[in-house]
Amino acid sequence: MTEKPSPGGEEQDVHRLHRLESSASGRKADRYPAGYKSAGLDISTRPDPGAPFGSVAQAGATGRKTATGPARAVRRKRRGWKSRLLGAVGILGFLMIWELMPILGIVNARFMPPASEAIVDLFRNFGLTLFWVAVWDTLKAWLIGMLIAVSAAAILGFIIGSSPFLKKFTNSTIEFMRPVPSVALIPLAVLLLGIGIESALLLIVYACFWQVLIQVLYGVADVDTVAMNTARSYGLGPIARLRYVVFPTALPYLMTGVRLAAAVALILAITAQLIIGSPGLGAEIAKAQSGGAYVSMYSLVLATGILGVLINLVMRVVERQLLSWHTSVRSEVVN
Repeated sequence: MTEKPSPGGEEQDVHRLHRLESSASGRKADRYPAGYKSAGLDISTRPDPGAPFGSVAQAGATGRKTATGPARAVRRKRRGWKSRLLGAVGILGFLMIWELMPILGIVNARFMPPASEAIVDLFRNFGLTLFWVAVWDTLKAWLIGMLIAVSAAAILGFIIGSSPFLKKFTNSTIEFMRPVPSVALIPLAVLLLGIGIESALLLIVYACFWQVLIQVLYGVADVDTVAMNTARSYGLGPIARLRYVVFPTALPYLMTGVRLAAAVALILAITAQLIIGSPGLGAEIAKAQSGGAYVSMYSLVLATGILGVLINLVMRVVERQLLSWHTSVRSEVVN
């Protein structure tokens, strides 16, 4: 602990930091499972010695190999066919109930046609250019809004979270602003930006910004103090500490915020199109409802649901790729 950093540059400092971790964790081996005996400072940001030798997880966030422990990692079984079958049965049950309600006269078949008619109309929409234009308009608003919100929230989150003064200075403002529903800003958006895509973007960015910002602040606050002080004592600058200590810890929180914001962004995009009249699936649903084309309206609602499922699947794939080194994604156990 009394070693002083040599002027060998940043790479050498990182190497020395790992050596310090190994020596420090050896004194605390009894407090951790066998697989963690060389990861005593901060498990979430440190390499996992229980992972297979040479893997990204074993090398750690900094890319440096460390000593492997006696434990070996065993991948937990992923979701089996029984879970998928139960999920399919649930969807079929929902569609069956929807099909029977108008047939049995529980609801008016004019205003709620059977599910089979809506599904047939949905497949008919797949061959219409107007349908795909509406889908693209919705995805465009979702994508642009997400890019703006995630970029702004991530940058401000790391800046605010790294400064105790800024955290105290902005805490009251954040707690006051983030509970405000985005739909309450619809009149303001229409007055300032009209009924184009700009109004939808304002609502999407406002709603998604807080989702991501709060998660990033939690992630920065979760950084291990000992690891940060050790990195600082070995001369790592602010950029190096952000890269090797803060960012690996905050990244899982950031991805959680992004995944939550993705669903919120789609909801706000459809809402803005439905109420304001911005082009997209929401506007087509409003047109179908006002024109009495209820079968088409329900088929478009189904399309928004399918779009939400696809977006969620894409975000999960992105999350697994970016967090492939993290134990929560690798789903590995140490025996």
